Amino acid sequence: MSDARSASEGGCTEYRGAVTEAGAEALVSGICFKTGPPRTLGVETEWLVHELRTPRLPVTPERLEAAYAALRAVPLGSALTVEPGGQLELSSPPAASLTECVSTVSADLDAVRAVLAGQGLCLVGAGHDPWHTPGRFLRERRYDALEQCLDRNGPAGRHMMCASASVQVCVDAGHEEPGPLGHVRRWWLAHQLGPVLVAAFASSPLVAGRPTGWRSTRQLHWAQIGPGRAGGPSLDGDPRAAWTRHVLDAPVMCVRREDGPWQVPDGLTFRDWIRSGLPRPPTREDLDYHLTTLFPPVRPRGHLELRMIDAQPGDDGWIVPLAVTAALFDDPEASETAYRAVKPLAERALTRPAPHNALWADAARSALADPELREAAVICFEAAVAALPRLGAGDEVTGAVAAHLDHYVRRGRCPADDLLDRVRGEEARVHGKDILT
Repeated sequence: MSDARSASEGGCTEYRGAVTEAGAEALVSGICFKTGPPRTLGVETEWLVHELRTPRLPVTPERLEAAYAALRAVPLGSALTVEPGGQLELSSPPAASLTECVSTVSADLDAVRAVLAGQGLCLVGAGHDPWHTPGRFLRERRYDALEQCLDRNGPAGRHMMCASASVQVCVDAGHEEPGPLGHVRRWWLAHQLGPVLVAAFASSPLVAGRPTGWRSTRQLHWAQIGPGRAGGPSLDGDPRAAWTRHVLDAPVMCVRREDGPWQVPDGLTFRDWIRSGLPRPPTREDLDYHLTTLFPPVRPRGHLELRMIDAQPGDDGWIVPLAVTAALFDDPEASETAYRAVKPLAERALTRPAPHNALWADAARSALADPELREAAVICFEAAVAALPRLGAGDEVTGAVAAHLDHYVRRGRCPADDLLDRVRGEEARVHGKDILT
C-alpha cells in the first residue's frame, strides 16, 4: 500500500476543477494500461519486524520508531516505506532485467537487516504475523479513514492493514497487439495464474499462534474485505473498459479535507460522487487518490501489479516468486505454457471476479493439496525453470526456483505446511523460539 502515501496525505492543498463522469472515464482508461514491449520488472517486498531474540514478544512503537529513524539515514536503491502496523516495505525501481532487480533489492535488504540487527530486530517473511494481534503503528488521517471504512465488514481489514505482508511483482502491461505478450492476454493470465501463485507460496496458516484452517490466511482476509475495495473487475471484454467501470463503481474510501478527520461515506461510489457533487464535487486529485484506495489482486497502474503472493520465509525467499512471475510473463514460450496450464482452471472462477470465487478460495484454503492447482503449478514452475536462463538469470536464481519446485510444488506442499508441521510436532520444544528462521 506504499504507493497510496502521497504528499497530499497530511492535508489537501487544493480542490479545483471538478471532474466529469466522461472525463473520469477517459483518465482511468488512459493511465491503467501503458502498452509496449515488456522491458522492465519490479518487486515490492513487505516484511514483518520482530524482536531478534524473542520474536513472540511484540515490538513496542518506540522500538520501531527508533529503528525506522536509523533506516532513514541509510542510502538505498529501493524506496523504503512503513505500513500501518509497522511492517516494512522495500519497493524496487523499475529494473531492465531480473538480475538487476534481484541485485538492487538484495543489497538494500542486506543494509536494512544490518541496521535492524543493531537495534535487536529482524525481518520476518510471512503472509500474516503468526504471533501478534493487529495493532496500528502509523497514526495518520488516511489510515484512520481506512480503518473506519474496513471495520464495516468486520475485523479482516485490520488484519490486512497491520499484520499482513506480501511479495508484489510488477510487470509491464504488454503489447497493444494480440499474442502471448499482448496486454489482453497478460491481464487474463495474471488473474488465472493468481490462484496458482497463492497456492504455491502460501505462508500464513496461523493467527495468534493457532492454525486458522487456511494456508493463506492473508488471502482469506483480503477476500473478506469485500469486492468493492479488494475485488477485481469482470474479465469479459476489453480490460480498459472493465477496469474503468470497476473504478467508478467502487466505493469511495474517504472525502479528504484540510482540517479535521476525513469523512468516510458509506456506500458512495465515485460515480455517485460525480453525479451528486456532494459533499463537494470530486476533482482529478480525488480520482487519483481513489485509485490508491483500491486493492484488487491485480492492479493496473500503467503496468500490472500482482498483489496476491504471501511474503516468503528466509532472507532470499522473495526471489522465487519474483523469478517465476517474470519468467511466465516475459518469456514467450513460458507464457504460452502457463496460459495453457491455467486455462482449465478458469471454469472454477466463472462465478465471481477474483478473488471472490471458488478457485481463489480453494487456493487460499488448500493450496497445492488441491490436485488441479498442483498440476498447473508443476507445469508453470517447470516452464519457469526452463525460461530463466533465456532471461539471463544466473544459476543461483534458477536453482532457487528449481528447489522450490522439488521441495514444495511436486509434493503438493507450500511454506505454510512447513510451519504447520513444526507447530504441531514441536510445540513444546520450540515454545518461545522463532520457528520462522
